[in-house]
Amino acid sequence: MTRRHLAAAVTSAAVLASMALLQAASPVFWRVATQAELLRGEAENVSIDADGRLTLGPRTELLYEAPAPFLWSMARAGGALWIGSGNDGRVLRVTADGEAATVFEAAEQMVHAIAAGSDGRVLAGTSPDGALYRLDGDAPEMVFDPEDRYIWAVGVADSGDVFVATGDQGRIYRIPPGGDGQLFYDAEATHVLSLAFDGAGNLLAGTGTPGQVIRIDSDGSGFAVLDSPYAEIRALRPAADGSVYAVAVGASPARTQPPPAAPQPAPAPVARVTTSTTVTAVGGATATAAPAPARPAPQPPAPGPARGAVYRIHADGAWDAVWESQEDTPYDVALDDRGRLIIGTGNAGKIYRVADDPPRVALLARAPAEQITSLLEAADGSRYYATSNPGAVWRLSDARSDTGTYVSEVHDARTVAAWGALRWHAVTPPDTVVRFHSRSGNTAAPNDTWSAWSAAYTDPEGSQVASPRARYLQWKAELSGADAAPTLLSVTAAYLPRNLRPKVASLTVHGPGVAFQQPFASGDPPIAGLDGAGEAPNGAASATAGSASGTTRQATLGRRVHRRGLRTVQWTASDPNGDELRFDVLYRAEAEDGWRTLRSGVKDPVFTWDTTSAPDGTYLVRVVASDAPSNAPGGALTGLAESTPFDVDNTPPRIDVTPAMPGAAEATVVFEVSDTHSAVRRVEYSLDTEHWRLLFPQDGIADSRTEQFSVTVAAGDLDRLVLRATDAMDNAATAAAR
Repeated sequence: MTRRHLAAAVTSAAVLASMALLQAASPVFWRVATQAELLRGEAENVSIDADGRLTLGPRTELLYEAPAPFLWSMARAGGALWIGSGNDGRVLRVTADGEAATVFEAAEQMVHAIAAGSDGRVLAGTSPDGALYRLDGDAPEMVFDPEDRYIWAVGVADSGDVFVATGDQGRIYRIPPGGDGQLFYDAEATHVLSLAFDGAGNLLAGTGTPGQVIRIDSDGSGFAVLDSPYAEIRALRPAADGSVYAVAVGASPARTQPPPAAPQPAPAPVARVTTSTTVTAVGGATATAAPAPARPAPQPPAPGPARGAVYRIHADGAWDAVWESQEDTPYDVALDDRGRLIIGTGNAGKIYRVADDPPRVALLARAPAEQITSLLEAADGSRYYATSNPGAVWRLSDARSDTGTYVSEVHDARTVAAWGALRWHAVTPPDTVVRFHSRSGNTAAPNDTWSAWSAAYTDPEGSQVASPRARYLQWKAELSGADAAPTLLSVTAAYLPRNLRPKVASLTVHGPGVAFQQPFASGDPPIAGLDGAGEAPNGAASATAGSASGTTRQATLGRRVHRRGLRTVQWTASDPNGDELRFDVLYRAEAEDGWRTLRSGVKDPVFTWDTTSAPDGTYLVRVVASDAPSNAPGGALTGLAESTPFDVDNTPPRIDVTPAMPGAAEATVVFEVSDTHSAVRRVEYSLDTEHWRLLFPQDGIADSRTEQFSVTVAAGDLDRLVLRATDAMDNAATAAAR
C-alpha cells in the first residue's frame, strides 16, 4: 500500500469512526460498478459499455426542433430529410444545415409512412382514414386512397413498384409504375406495420397482432420466417450480409396511439442480451383477392413500459434474439459502418449499440427526449435520429464529445444518514479530468428542498461528502478530455445510517409442557432454547430473512414434544438497520413490579423456561432486543415486548375423600378435588388401575379450582377403588377411596 493509499484509508476510517460516535450504526457502502447499476442513472454525452465502464460518448447535435410533439417517420431524398409528424399531420423538409419547411399539411393527424421513390420523389402515407400522397413540387398528388384506416409503411422496390402496408385489415397493396393500387397480400393479422426487401428482392412484412415477419414472393404467396411472442414487429432493417433485423414490441399495437406526452414511472432500467437457440421458423400465409372480414379496432397500449426485443433473421431462415429488454421499448434499428447494430428506444430516449458474438450491449447515447422513433444514416456516415416528446431531429456523429455528465440514481439510506467518503476508480490519461459533486435531501425525488450540488470532489482516493445529513443521496460525475477520454470504472459512497430501534414484533408463550426439539440435530435432539440449546449446530435453529425494513429474526423449530414443567417462549424481531441482535428474557409475578432475568444474550428468538424452579403463580415474560453487537459502546438501542399473564402450576391437585358409609350391597364415596392455581380439568376412577372412567362434578362443569364429586360402587369393590385428578396444567394426583 502506498503512502497516499494508506493516508486515504486512515482518513476514511477516521471519518467513519467520528460518525460512529454520533450515529452508532454499522457503516454502509453504496457501490456502483456494473452496467445494470449505471443504466439506472441519467447519461449525457457519455457511453456505458457492457463491462460497466463509463466514458465520453459520441457527439450529438440538434439539427431541428419541431413544433409537433411526435415525429414518426423519416427518409432522405434530394439532399434533405423528409419527416412525418403528429398530431398535426405534416411532412417537413429539413436541410443539412437545419433549415426546415412544411412541404405538406394533411387533413389527417399522423404521417407514419415516408419513403423516397426511385425517381427521387417522396411518398407519404397519412392516418387515420388517410391516403398515399406523392410530394413533387408545390402540389401534393394523391396516388392511392385505400379503404383501410391506417397506412403504416411504404416500400419502393427496384422495379419501381410501390407497396403500401395498412391496418386495421392487415393488407398490403401494390402500385405499379403508372398503374392503380391492387391488393397484393392479405395477412392473417390486424396490422401490417413495417416493410423491407431481402437480398433476393422478396418483400418482407412485419405484422401486428400477432407479431410476425412474413416473406412474400412476387406471386403473392407468404411464408412466416419469424413468429415472435410479441404483439407487433415495428421495424425491419436489412443488412449487407443478407440478414434482416426485426424490432418486436409487446404493446398492442403501440403505433396506433401516440406515445404518452408525460413520462411514465418505470422500474430501474436494465437492458440485457439473451441469445436464443437457433431454429428455423415454420408456418405460412396465403394470398387472397377477397376482402377480409372486419377486425377489431386497435387498442391503446397497455400502461407502463412495453417489453421489446430485436431479432436477427439470417439469410438461411434461422433467427436469434440479439437484444431484449423488460424496460426499454425499441422503436427502430440501424447499422453503423462496422455492421454494429444501433437501437433507438423509449421511454427514456436511450440509444444502444450491440456488437460481437455473443452479443454485447453498450449504451451509446442518451437523447433529451422520451422516444427515439426513427434512425437514418446520413450521407457523410453519421446518423440522424428523430424523437418524440419533444419532437426533434438530431445528428449523432462518430466524433467524441469533449465533455459529458452522468447523474446517478437517487440512493435511499432508509433513514437519515451521515455521509462519509466518496471514492472512485478511473483511468485518466493526460489532460483528462473526472470530478464529482453530490447533493442530498429527504424526498424520494430531487426538488427545491434538496441541497444544491456541492463543490467539486477531485481526489479519487476519498473525498468527504459535503452534503448535509439526509435520507437520500445522489452524485454527479463530470468527464472531460479533448485529445483523449477518461474512463470511470466504479464509484463508492460510504455513509452511516442513524441507528434505529429494534422491534420485537410478536411474542408467544406456548402452553404448559409444550416444547420443541432442535431441527437438524443428530441423536436425541435437544430441546430448543433450553439451557443454551436454542443455538442449533451451524445456526440451524434460527432463520434470518432480509426485508425492506431490515432483518427479521424468527426461530425455526423442530418436532413438537411434551415435557412437564417447560414453557416455550418464542418471538420475532427485526432491526431497521439490519443489525445483529441479542435478546434478554425476563419474568415477573403478576403482583410484582420488578423484573428478574431468566437468560441474557440469547442469540436465537426462542427460549424454554423450566418453570419447576419457580413458585406456582401467575407470571409475565418480557423479551428485550438489543443491537449492541453491531454498534459502538453506549450507542446501542433496545426494543421490547411483554406477554399476557399466564399461570405456572407444577403442584398436583389435592383429593380429599369423605369416608364411605358401609352398606349391604353398594357404597357411595364422596370426595373434593382442589388446586391452588389452576382449574380442575379431569377426574377419573378405576377398579383395576388399567381402565379409567370419567366422573363429572356435582355441578356438571369442571371449571373451578374446587369441585365436588361422588361415585357409587359395589361394597366389595371399595378397597380396589382408585381416584385420579388432573388440573389444567396437566399435573395429576391419585388417591385411594379409603
